[in-house]
Amino acid sequence: MEVLRAELSHHDELYYRKAAPEITDAAYDRLKRELAELVRAYPALAKAALPDDAVGDDRTGKFPVYRHRERMLSLEKSYSETDLRAFYARLVRQAGHEDVTCVVEPKFDGVAISVTYEKGALIRAVTRGNGSEGDDVTANVLAIRSFPRELRRAASDGSPNPIPDLIELRGEIYLPLAEFARINREREAEGEAPYAHPRNLAAGTIKQLDPQEVAGRGLSAVFYGWGAWEPAAMRAESQQEFHRCVRRWGLPGVEKYRTAQSADEMWTAVQAFDRDRPKLAFPVDGAVVKLDSVAGQRELGASDHAPHWAMAYKFSPERVETRLQAIILQIGRTGVLTPVAEFAPVQLGGTNVSRASLHNREEIARLDLRVGDYAYVEKAGEIIPAIVGVNAARRPADSRPFVFPTICPACQTALIGDAGEAAVRCPNEECPAQVRRRLQHFASAACVNITGLGPATIDALVTRGGIKGIPGLYRLRREDLAAMRLGTGKSADRLLAAIERSKQAELWRFIYGLGIPRVGAVAAKDLARRFDGLEALTAASVPRDSPNRPGMDGLNPGLVSSLTAFFAEPHNRTMVSELIASGVRPIKGKL
Repeated sequence: MEVLRAELSHHDELYYRKAAPEITDAAYDRLKRELAELVRAYPALAKAALPDDAVGDDRTGKFPVYRHRERMLSLEKSYSETDLRAFYARLVRQAGHEDVTCVVEPKFDGVAISVTYEKGALIRAVTRGNGSEGDDVTANVLAIRSFPRELRRAASDGSPNPIPDLIELRGEIYLPLAEFARINREREAEGEAPYAHPRNLAAGTIKQLDPQEVAGRGLSAVFYGWGAWEPAAMRAESQQEFHRCVRRWGLPGVEKYRTAQSADEMWTAVQAFDRDRPKLAFPVDGAVVKLDSVAGQRELGASDHAPHWAMAYKFSPERVETRLQAIILQIGRTGVLTPVAEFAPVQLGGTNVSRASLHNREEIARLDLRVGDYAYVEKAGEIIPAIVGVNAARRPADSRPFVFPTICPACQTALIGDAGEAAVRCPNEECPAQVRRRLQHFASAACVNITGLGPATIDALVTRGGIKGIPGLYRLRREDLAAMRLGTGKSADRLLAAIERSKQAELWRFIYGLGIPRVGAVAAKDLARRFDGLEALTAASVPRDSPNRPGMDGLNPGLVSSLTAFFAEPHNRTMVSELIASGVRPIKGKL
């Protein structure tokens, strides 16, 4: 029991506070069930063995803590039809009659949130925390552009909408699948490992200390429950009525839910959501069955961590077995090495997949993954293929553990690993793999948009032309392109014209294109509003004793530190100077 408790605490830390779980939800729930069974068998040891917090605690210590007016609970989970039917039978038995209506909703895979509206105005947003109190992330929620600041006071026909004096709305912050795919496309284009799961990314984003970072991600919200509701006479009398209230108030709610009046209807509704998963625009990992009657909900009550009137059914992820053919190493523009698994192509979720990111060397060691293994592949978040285990019974007798290199495969420089970090990187700024990625990022449509400068051309510029950085692009001549066999005549002229046009790209695109850590498109636009050009930004980023540097006041301290560290490097300051000397004159543009 002590071993299980320690293991669960470790996984709680990864899941709730770091948004970086290393096992699946199903594996985690198996551990919790095993502990619960031992506790039932040995009740005398229960007090010492049970985790202090059965809900899980997402408080980080980095935000103010706020106490929920009503405790924010989790849900009991089921992985089998038998368990779900037993739950429905219990509802019927406790109701004392067969006429029991349930509401079946999709289970959004995001991070739980409680949002308080007073007199119709949003005043606070708090994470679940330990169920009693959570992190106050109001500033981050307000950075989500689509998040409603006020409840709608009039219906579409002009009739008044009753607005509670106070209501705690319970819901989920999630990342739409299209936005998750967009973010990962940008990361892969820059040579960075894709994020593994939209839930983890949403949870990590909402816990950012800089609201600007949150604004740059297209987070969304959905509301499916409530806590405090004042006055009590205004409370919904059923789950279905609550969903109608949410729509009337102009809030994002559960658009498609089903009702069931028998165990068969309930199971049919759950299966329908499972079949429809590929068609949904948001991440779903199960279905939630709730007793519709609020009076019945109050009568059934709740345990310390979950209501007795609801249960979550977790869908089983599609899994296939395939042979691992190779582990290759990708080098990003910051020098970080990302291992990628290449395996025999398989059909998964309706698509053909043959690669999966392994994220870092610790992931390889955790899985004990070896070339030649037969590995289990799932689609994390319905999008990203992920290796989740190995069929040890089929492991070849001559297999050997994968040895992570100590020398950069692109430039033969000794690799380094920061203390406490799983990432390994190449410190050589002129590493050709890094240079390629930096040029790809800078020339991309998201940055200065140099049309015609694709990966093949960039590869030739680096390998045959010896270009070692962004300024080298602006020194190219027609004869250089001809010597590198990169086109003559009109094709060369078009490329050179695109490079020339980029000299007057918008300032924020240049700032974003420099690849400064922590400076995404949103932060780059904010910096472009504050500074008139690259010279001013560079000058303001010079390390000084005083923290009150011109133009830096009001910026997130982490962003200021990142700018300072970036421009403290002589080669980065030289790069900006060379760009300016090449005739680069960014315009302010639209922000």
